[in-house]
Amino acid sequence: MTDPTGAVLAALLYLQVKHFICDYPLQTSYQLLNKGTYGHPGGVIHSGIHVLFTIPVFLVLTPPLAVGIGILVGEFILHYNIDWTKQQIMARTGWQSGDREFWWGIGVDQLAHNVCYIAIVAILWKTAAAS
Repeated sequence: MTDPTGAVLAALLYLQVKHFICDYPLQTSYQLLNKGTYGHPGGVIHSGIHVLFTIPVFLVLTPPLAVGIGILVGEFILHYNIDWTKQQIMARTGWQSGDREFWWGIGVDQLAHNVCYIAIVAILWKTAAAS
């Protein structure tokens, strides 16, 4: 790794773009409508797509195999549960897109995902620097 700052910024940018693509253009109604049912294939598929699209970031910051697998498993578990929790809150409160609280909920959801991406890049940077 010749330019760690550039690699970290590239990895963060990639994960942000990846998140947009997986959460908006690639997310189907089936996924969206079923993320609130724990264990439903819709939520599993959605989180799986996120994990699949995370793999290319390993070309920027390459982890050891065990670390890469750990990142992918961790992202799957966190992404799935963040989305499920948001869906539960929205369903139980009845918040709709016209409600201010709905947008707070969406914002907290997106913030939680972004914090996960910062953690992923920190782990990748740390393991790259150690090797």
